[in-house]
Amino acid sequence: MKKIFLLLVLFSLLGCEKDDICDENTATTPLLVLEFFRADNPTIIQNVTSLKITANGQSEFGTFSGVSKIKLPLNTVADLTKYKLTLNSGATNANTDYLQFNYARNEVFVSRACGFKTTYTLNATGGVVRTDETPADTTWITSFTILTSNIEKSNETHIKIFF
Repeated sequence: MKKIFLLLVLFSLLGCEKDDICDENTATTPLLVLEFFRADNPTIIQNVTSLKITANGQSEFGTFSGVSKIKLPLNTVADLTKYKLTLNSGATNANTDYLQFNYARNEVFVSRACGFKTTYTLNATGGVVRTDETPADTTWITSFTILTSNIEKSNETHIKIFF
């Protein structure tokens, strides 16, 4: 009887699985990284002043000041994300541009504990566009350059914005 009990205990212990916990250092869905540069000298990084960002016509995403890089989430359930970017928000010289990011999504299995993450590939043509909501004579963004179309990491610049 003792042997049967010990065998049952042994089999029940062997049947246990360790807890699956997603390590905080595991790569998750990346953010889109924008870096700002001077339009008159594209090699000089330029900090933004009171850059207010609103996502997809929703509530304010955040206001950034004194930084040259920002990280923005992309929509994981649609193939486009639209942002309203207002430079010098709250000032009389506030200026707003609307950018739309068009991409393909790719679901990547990370692990059983972490689940899936989404990576993005900006479209070859029209990956970043100004929408018709931006009047041509009031734009503050003079141009932008896509450095990498594959958005797989949040620690590299994906798009340079010149203003």
